Amino acid sequence: MTGAKLASADDRLVHRDEVEHRTRAVGPDARAAAFLIVNVSPQGLMARCEAPFEAGDLLRIQLPILGETGAEVRWALGGRIGCQFLQPIADPDYVPVVTAMRAR
Repeated sequence: MTGAKLASADDRLVHRDEVEHRTRAVGPDARAAAFLIVNVSPQGLMARCEAPFEAGDLLRIQLPILGETGAEVRWALGGRIGCQFLQPIADPDYVPVVTAMRAR
């Protein structure tokens, strides 16, 4: 084993809000894929998705209130993916977006 420390969920510096929001994402091939967002922060999200997205793929994700939002896949593993928004969700929009995700 190398000396590198693996980050755990407890090591994260950014708070994530748990949600269960069904939406769609459009990948580099321009095809829409079903997407279940399970947590979100102003900087990104984690979702369950069966599409074969890979790290570095650019997606367009439909978010409540904001509409289509650009994101880069940072990691993909076993039907889960982590994405970083190309533009973070602005402070005044974040709480309404999370509230809308939880309402559905």
